[in-house]
Amino acid sequence: MLITRAPLRISLGGGGTDLPAYYERFGGMVVSTTIDKFVYVQVQPNGTRSTQITSADYQTFYRHAAGKPMTWNGELALPRAVLHEFGIDRGLAVFSASEVPPGTGLGSSSALTIALVHAISTYLHRAPSRQDIANLACRVELDKLGAPIGKQDQFAAAFGGLNAIRFHSGRVDVEPIAVPPSARSLLERRLLLFFTGSARDSAAILREQTRATSHDDADTIANLHQIRQAADDCRACLEAGDVDGIGRLLHEGWQYKRRLTRGITNRRIDECYAVAREVGALGGKITGAGGGGFLLLYCHEAYQEQLTVAMEQLDLKRMDFHFEQLGVTTGAVDWDGWSRSPLQESVPAAT
Repeated sequence: MLITRAPLRISLGGGGTDLPAYYERFGGMVVSTTIDKFVYVQVQPNGTRSTQITSADYQTFYRHAAGKPMTWNGELALPRAVLHEFGIDRGLAVFSASEVPPGTGLGSSSALTIALVHAISTYLHRAPSRQDIANLACRVELDKLGAPIGKQDQFAAAFGGLNAIRFHSGRVDVEPIAVPPSARSLLERRLLLFFTGSARDSAAILREQTRATSHDDADTIANLHQIRQAADDCRACLEAGDVDGIGRLLHEGWQYKRRLTRGITNRRIDECYAVAREVGALGGKITGAGGGGFLLLYCHEAYQEQLTVAMEQLDLKRMDFHFEQLGVTTGAVDWDGWSRSPLQESVPAAT
């Protein structure tokens, strides 16, 4: 039995510039870090001619009878599309689960795709590079499923770590950011995540942003240019060890992001963010496309306790986390317990 895990991510700058409607014309960049919250995929032979998929997150199950075409519409479309990509339609059991609820802005859907691609590649004794894994995941999500999303989540989950991810027409470059160790540790301590209690479907928000960008909406493109510049500034702050600069850039970036399209923010999110700023947060943003999910805040240690109390009074729940460096990994489970799969070593780590 193989178990693969792929990390979730938080983006610090540039979110939205990874959509094709923008980066194919102007070039995009996102600064993000993976965190120690994961999506897990378990793959094993099931001793039958059928293929079975179970999702703990969506509490549903799908059985595919051998000999029938594998389609990818309806329930569990994503894992079905990945299985079709590999030509698998029989003899396999797939199980998935995430440490956080889906639709909460931490990239769990794309992390699931990355975990599935890596798990099945390992099961088939293939050893694609991290770039290949991310490219295949993007092809499944964007082309096969027609998801109106960008590419930052797939590359973040595949490579892991704190990176500047650049998006060009035809390629994506992942560039690890050299951060002084003391600054990295300080940044990790000062970034806090609070769950708003609501998930959201980001598709409508992202489709509207894509539509506005494709139709040369001047305000949308101007805001995306500012968000792209904030990503450049974010990288410069990290390399210089200017951790407080990240807090200020989060605040500036949120002002541009919230203007992109309707649905990114709402009255409750605005209220929570205003209170957070009043009690000590230097900056922050809603993770992912917006509309719900997690509120990411930058706050000095001296104010974190009062910030946490204030957020809890607004019914937000704090989730502790640490940065993660490995990206997607696969291990094997047998009667002797867990061991890291030898095949994992053939997947080059980010450098």
